[in-house]
Amino acid sequence: MIHFDLIVVGGGPGGYEIAAEAAKAGRKVALFEKGQLGGTCLNRGCIPTKCLLASAGRILQLKSDAAFGIDVPEFKLNYGAAVERTQGVVTQLRSGIDQLLRDVTVIPHEAVLHPAPSEVCGPDTCEETRLPYIIADGEEYAGEQIIIATGSKPATLPIPGADLAINSDQFLALTELPKSVAVIGGGVIGMEFASIMAAFGVEVTVIEYCKEILPPFDQEVAKRLRTTLSRRGIKIVVGAQVKEISRDGEALAVTYAGKKGDERVVADTVLMAVGRKPVVPQGCEESDIHVTERGFIEVDSEMRTSAPGVYAVGDCNGRCMLAHAAAAQARIAMGDDVDIDYIPSAVFTIPECAMVGLTEEQCKREDIHYAVGKSMFAANGKALSMGEGEGFVKVIYSPATRLLQGVHIIGPHAADLIAEATACMAQGATVDEIATSIIHGHPTLSEALAAACAAAAP
Repeated sequence: MIHFDLIVVGGGPGGYEIAAEAAKAGRKVALFEKGQLGGTCLNRGCIPTKCLLASAGRILQLKSDAAFGIDVPEFKLNYGAAVERTQGVVTQLRSGIDQLLRDVTVIPHEAVLHPAPSEVCGPDTCEETRLPYIIADGEEYAGEQIIIATGSKPATLPIPGADLAINSDQFLALTELPKSVAVIGGGVIGMEFASIMAAFGVEVTVIEYCKEILPPFDQEVAKRLRTTLSRRGIKIVVGAQVKEISRDGEALAVTYAGKKGDERVVADTVLMAVGRKPVVPQGCEESDIHVTERGFIEVDSEMRTSAPGVYAVGDCNGRCMLAHAAAAQARIAMGDDVDIDYIPSAVFTIPECAMVGLTEEQCKREDIHYAVGKSMFAANGKALSMGEGEGFVKVIYSPATRLLQGVHIIGPHAADLIAEATACMAQGATVDEIATSIIHGHPTLSEALAAACAAAAP
């Protein structure tokens, strides 16, 4: 049996970052990754979609460049070239991970957990525990600590004809776009892909089960995004339960129960974007690692599983299915003091949306007393100079303590602007301190957060 100080299962952000850190600190580390290093985020998620959204953003910019004194009467769209550029970015970043893991033993095989009996003796008795070890490609590996960071994969609806749809992984493998697409799911994945396709001229219909798109987000933000994307030609249906997918000649038909009864959307392609489900290594339950009914690995606040010495981080534990959350949880598993009370999230639609903390809907459900301050990007000099005056910054705060309870942004560079709000919440800054004591450069987009805090009633 080959022994390591630390074994990491999974080569995504929750795995490779902590493996590299531990190796740099002098620990003997092995990382198992049966696919490509970088995990879903780099290869089939965050990075590829951001590359394609950058292309989408430039297309929309070209369409409005005349107002900036740049007359581009004609331009040709080439989705294949955008995909080629995307693959180049992914390859470059993956080579960076290779260098980062130069002191880590990377094992390109599937890791299967096995329980190994071991005696643990106390003052009076000895009891047998089942400390897991790993078998991969016929070899046995043991670690003082094992971190499971196996991530997630696309989920699908249990409906007739579900196999006719493609998922986000398959969509990213396309080098040509269809003329029309029906997107099942108006969450983060569905709305980002809808933004990409619409910019490239695809006829897009989004079908969302909930009463509003982006269910976890503040509903005012979600409604503003829906309105903006609808004006851009994306058809969005909310409050619709998809019942089946069927063939309609050479096209596909999605039947859903809407406000007026059963309705159909016919499109060349159907994209299933209804979230993700955990990937759990083989042998977990046999190794006394508890898995919930929904398939997630159960962990405590330190990311420990029910098996001694085994931790689970990221999507596979279901606590927060974001790449940066996985990396933060891995640091907790290693004993670092990391505050995960305030984790920002973003949707890279055009315009972007971002949030941290509580929404108004959560405050109402939990009977939390709150007040709201808001500033519009239409009143922000930098946003107007960029031609991006759409959207707002909304702060939710406690009238008693003046502390922020949540911040919600829709508008230019929202995903970047939310970082300041996250830092302010983590450090306990009040709306008054953000508005007056923290100096924001002028003219900058960051002034919109200060303005929203200044709008908070005294």
